[in-house]
Amino acid sequence: MATQRTTTKTPKNSAPVPVEPVSCQPCGGTGNVPVTVRVGRKRRPVGQQDGLCLNCLGEGTDPTT
Repeated sequence: MATQRTTTKTPKNSAPVPVEPVSCQPCGGTGNVPVTVRVGRKRRPVGQQDGLCLNCLGEGTDPTT
């Protein structure tokens, strides 16, 4: 009689679940923050312009995670 083969199946590792990046808190995930524009000798505010978010450097994702 032939010898009987016994093999164990290795467990299949499922693909890792992709983690959704957390959005940056100061810019809300846009990468831009409003910066107040000041003019004149008394430095009165006249408007706002978009500036680069210094927390995430414009990526929009939280850098601590």
